[in-house]
Amino acid sequence: MSAAPEHGLESRYQWPIPPAGGWTADDLDRIPGLPPHTELIDGSLVLMSPQTRFHMRTMRLLERALLDQAPDELDVDREMTIRIDHKNRPEADILVYRVEGDTGPRQTWHRPEDIVLAVEVVSDDSVERDREVKPRKYAAAGVRYFWRVEEERGLPVVYSYELDPAPHVYVPTGIHRERLELKEPFAISIDLTAINRRRPAED
Repeated sequence: MSAAPEHGLESRYQWPIPPAGGWTADDLDRIPGLPPHTELIDGSLVLMSPQTRFHMRTMRLLERALLDQAPDELDVDREMTIRIDHKNRPEADILVYRVEGDTGPRQTWHRPEDIVLAVEVVSDDSVERDREVKPRKYAAAGVRYFWRVEEERGLPVVYSYELDPAPHVYVPTGIHRERLELKEPFAISIDLTAINRRRPAED
């Protein structure tokens, strides 16, 4: 008997078979039936697990605050991929990018040179990717600022990094609990304790 029904899978579903050499960045837009938020890491498809409430609310808090505080020349997207190279299109939880990188409503990915800040909210199934794999790839691609967000007693803790352009690695710039205050990539002030409010409190 097939094991698919035991795992809630449609028994007639045909899993995509990777070509020799793995999938490419262009394939990600063409493979039929992929679940939402599938990303490409080193030519392999990575499927996302369902979000926790912490993950969803942290993204909502950060997205709203960044949209409110970003200067006019920058915009914010959530859950969009970055086309780093032929074999890598990781999906960041939140991206801040230059408005000239907006190519229209059919856009499915951003160029790394347009990205100012990439944010990853760590999930149980993505710890290694969010702490090691993706920041290493973002740094190599020249993304200047990176935040990693972890849960601590139900609240977000933001670890902020800036790119050292010589070795193309991130160096830490701070660990932020309760309030995030930064001057780069622009003046940012976020009450991290507002995660469970329907609207963040006005500063």
